[in-house]
Amino acid sequence: MFDVIVCGSLHLDVMVRAPRLPGLDETLAGSAWGQQCGGKGGNQAVMAARIGARTAMIGRVGDDGFGRRLLDHLASQGVDTRSVAVDRTTGSGMSVAIVDTSGDYAAVIVSGANLTIPPESVAVDWAELDGAAILVLQNEVPEAVNVAAAREARAAGAKVLLNAAPVRPMDTSLLDLVDILVVNRVEAAMLAGRTVDSEREARATLPVLAAAGRSVLITLGAGGIVGQDAAGQVFAIPGLPVQVVSTHGAGDAFIGSLVARLATGAALEAAAHAANAAAAAHVSGQNQPCEDRSC
Repeated sequence: MFDVIVCGSLHLDVMVRAPRLPGLDETLAGSAWGQQCGGKGGNQAVMAARIGARTAMIGRVGDDGFGRRLLDHLASQGVDTRSVAVDRTTGSGMSVAIVDTSGDYAAVIVSGANLTIPPESVAVDWAELDGAAILVLQNEVPEAVNVAAAREARAAGAKVLLNAAPVRPMDTSLLDLVDILVVNRVEAAMLAGRTVDSEREARATLPVLAAAGRSVLITLGAGGIVGQDAAGQVFAIPGLPVQVVSTHGAGDAFIGSLVARLATGAALEAAAHAANAAAAAHVSGQNQPCEDRSC
């Protein structure tokens, strides 16, 4: 049995550094490029394993160079990959991200094999892995896959954490299975149908997103975190001042660190404090995956 099982996406990210994001029809000169293994699911699994959690991944890659690199990377970071299948007909997922001089970024993803996971295969994967204390989900695989995984986890007594990113309309059949919902301000606003631009507005949004017994965390970037635990206790954690190198993957660093601590029995607020520090370290250039090819 594992501490954490992540069911989700795997992408090979092409990272481009540029002075700013280009405008429509504009060709802009960048300063460097590189490739790194990512996808929200892959990033979260790697961070959880780095923190020390026994971590496994459920996902799918293509039968190509990108897929082999993604599998090798997970294994090198201590993530169990026996339930990452290889799709012989669809290419691996990938993304292109442009990072500007302030560390902000914009990205385009091509999901590829991530969209071909059969929902019915998740039960087999969960059984083969012998389950985990916590299941982690995101929105870069089909919702039917998330629902199937959440049902298996709940039936086995595991906690289900959903990082609802990228945000999309979700059926209550998934949300009703979620124990911990983690969203940023944009995702919170879209799910709740209201503005979430400040700690005050985030606090007001918590009851909208929290069903009976569901915990909620809303991340506000430099503005910190507001949360509500399963008992209804509301808390706020201030942001940590750091020199930003890149915000790419910061949310995934937060999630991976969070679930690693939760799996050891830490309370939500304590785990969120530790995850906040891990995300701050990540955006300042620490604990980021290495770009293994650049020019």
